[in-house]
Formats: sequence, structure tokens, C-alpha cells
Amino acid sequence: MAYLDNIQTFVRVYELRNMSAAARDLRISAAVASSRISQLEDKLGVRLFQRTTRLLTPTEQGNTFYKGATKILEAVSEAEADINDITQSPRGTLYVAAPLGLGQKFIAPAVPKFHKLYPQINIRLRLSDRKLDLAAEGLDAAFFLGVPEDSTLRIRKIADCPRVLCASPAYIAARGAPRSSADLKTPQHDCLNLRYPGAPEFQWPLQQANGVQRVTVSGPFETDHGEILTSWALEGHGIILKPVFEVHEHLEQGRLVPVLQSEPPLPIQLACLYMHRRKQDPKSRLFIEFMVEHITAALPA
Repeated sequence: MAYLDNIQTFVRVYELRNMSAAARDLRISAAVASSRISQLEDKLGVRLFQRTTRLLTPTEQGNTFYKGATKILEAVSEAEADINDITQSPRGTLYVAAPLGLGQKFIAPAVPKFHKLYPQINIRLRLSDRKLDLAAEGLDAAFFLGVPEDSTLRIRKIADCPRVLCASPAYIAARGAPRSSADLKTPQHDCLNLRYPGAPEFQWPLQQANGVQRVTVSGPFETDHGEILTSWALEGHGIILKPVFEVHEHLEQGRLVPVLQSEPPLPIQLACLYMHRRKQDPKSRLFIEFMVEHITAALPA
């Protein structure tokens, strides 16, 4: 087991390129992580990383060993999955990610319910609106709004979620309501957007008589936190594009009002992504199926 722990630690250090980050991810100290890498290097008789004060770079031997190490861990995971299938007692830890709005509204409240059904499965939930790399971040599943770029991942579609352009009554009183998508590109209106490293240019896909048009928009404020966008809109600072489920309570209570309803946004796909393996881990399958059912029932009509 100690050797397997060393291999697991090596894989996380390799993927994150940072000893401290890998240690946090594995819930061990940086000293333990460093010791495990040293033990592995001693056993193999090679250096796996070149270490400087700022950088941790895999050696040629480290790159080669990583390919085999991931196969070892995947084989162990599949063997454990076979045992879990036989015993029907799934156990272990799942690392799950979701966008902030989706995670806060649907996934986080359901985690304790899932754990009550399967008390031997622990959940580590990470909420972030930034783009995530499942392999690099050691995630078993990631809930997702949009279209995945990585074709090597498996995808479980949950729903097509309607979206809405909306603003506060105070904003509409001060700026007027946009009459067409062309108005969104004028100085009269501010569009508030989600920005994170690697985000594409802002284009809102609006459904028009001649088809979907991608309208380039801009505004004075950007953030990588979806809830902050909503709070800015509530305070009257601009127009936002949001899935209806994130703002439907504000819409029902009149704190936000729809705008440009003649050109509604294209719905966005809500799905769950997971790694492509020959055999899916039973605990991952159970969790995904549970959440799909929960989210589908909870989405506003």
C-alpha cells in the first residue's frame, strides 16, 4: 500500500506541478508528499523531477513513469470497482466539481442526502465558475453548463436549460430597455460578463428570425464569480445573461425583469462530465445517477 501511495502522490505532483498543491489535494502534508517522491526515486534509481525554488519540472524518466503510473492507478480503480459490484457496498472518496450557481442551488443540498444513502462514500465538492481540467485536478465528475471542449471525456446530458437576459427595474428606468440586439453594443447599455482565465470573447447567442446570431457585447465590470454578476445586476449596474434557474426567484419577485424577449438567448446544455474508462466506478455511477434525478426534479418548469 505504501508503494501505491507513493505512485498516487507522484501522479498528483506531476499533474499539478506543485508539491504543496498535490499535498493539499491528497490531504497530506507537503513534507509527507516530498518524502513519498524521494522514496519512489530511491526505489527506481532515477530523478523524477528537477526541483528549483519556483519550478517543479518532470525529467524524461518522470514523463515515462507517469504514463505507466496512471495505468497502474486506473487498473487498481477498476479492480476496486469490480469488488464493489460484487459486494454492492461502494465506498471511497469522490471528487466532484460544479459551477457556483448550479452547485449551490442543486448539488450541495443533495450531497448529505446521497451520503445518508451511501455512508461509506465521502464527497469532496468544489464549486467554481472557472474552466476545470478533470485529469489535472483529479476530479471524478464535473457538472457543466455549455459544450465540452475535450472529446476524450464522457458526457451525461441532464437538460437543456433556458436562459434569459435580465436587468433590474432601476437599470431599465435609468437606461431604458434595449429594443434590439444592436442596442446592446451601444454605449447606452452595459453588459456584465463572466470572465476567467482562458474564457472566450464575450458573445451572446441570441435567437433571431434569421437564426442564431452571436452578438459581441462588453461592459465595465467582469468577474469569475456568477453570483457577483447577479448581485451587480440587482444593484442596477447592467444586463446579465443567466440560466433561468439561477435567477427565477428574482424574476418572480420583480427584482430582475427580462429584457429583449423578442431575441431570447439560446438554451444552454447542463451535463455531467467524467473520465473515459473501460469500467465506470460504481460510486461515480451512483452519484451521477442520483444527481441527475435530483437536478431534473428540481429544475424550474
